Amino acid sequence: MTTKCRKCSTPAIIYQPYSGLHLCKKHFFEDVERKAKLTMRQRYPVKKNDVIAVAFSGGKDSSVALLLMHKIFGGRPDIRIVAITIDEGIDGYRNFSIERTREMTARLGIEHIIKSFKDEYGKSMDELVSEKKMAENRYSDDKKEVGPCSYCGVLRKKILNKVARDIGATKLVIGHNLDDEAQTIMLNHFRGDVERMVRFSAANELDGFIVRVKPLRKIPEKEIALYAYLNDLPMELTACPHSFGALRKEVRRLLNGFEVNHPGTKYSLVRGFDTMVPLIAEALDVSDMKNCQICGEPCNDDVCQACKMLEKKAVE
Repeated sequence: MTTKCRKCSTPAIIYQPYSGLHLCKKHFFEDVERKAKLTMRQRYPVKKNDVIAVAFSGGKDSSVALLLMHKIFGGRPDIRIVAITIDEGIDGYRNFSIERTREMTARLGIEHIIKSFKDEYGKSMDELVSEKKMAENRYSDDKKEVGPCSYCGVLRKKILNKVARDIGATKLVIGHNLDDEAQTIMLNHFRGDVERMVRFSAANELDGFIVRVKPLRKIPEKEIALYAYLNDLPMELTACPHSFGALRKEVRRLLNGFEVNHPGTKYSLVRGFDTMVPLIAEALDVSDMKNCQICGEPCNDDVCQACKMLEKKAVE
């Protein structure tokens, strides 16, 4: 017997354990788009003449984020949408997805900028991994020993912020879904990094730092994947060759287990975080943003993490 959509008589294509709903394709699309619109309206309201930059890797999350921004704001003549793709220089991985990003932006008629680690830092991610002999993803308590994922994330974010600022962007959309949000919250708890929790939740503009916008933060990863598949969007199925041994994978397995046994756990974790962080922020003396003494980019220390990782020295 075919299961019917809870909202109509059409056959359902998905069941949401956390809501108890079976949904057909039409109502599933509406549900995903409703969540994204609500998140934008409540957390990241778009203003007249905003420039929305979208971090676009070509994976399912960033592809869905870009499509939703196009659907929601593409018809507004006062809003400019720009996709930014970072080529980290990972052979057999990023070079394939770059072509898909070009195809999608051309299809949607969206402005597209591509920047590379090689151009910005003089070295590709593959070269950095080899040069620094990174054997595994780890982050020691003294923060002197980092793995490929930490390097890649820090260096990529720096370029994204710089490019977004240079084009006059007022918002930088990133494709973090519900699973990503829940995992990051748990990671910060495990590390006891309360200040990072506050910074992670920030939705306000800081000097030189373009506000991060997460329209997918209330949408589960599996639903993002289904939405991408049904819309024939790019989906990166190849694992990054440098992403082995990351602590996030352990947290991911832990949370997925809780979600199976207790549907709605991820939503509850994010909802509790959103309620708790403003109270913590009031009591916590969060350090002010500064400008890196080497590159001039905004950071919360005298030297930004990217310059520390690349072992750059201040000019005397």
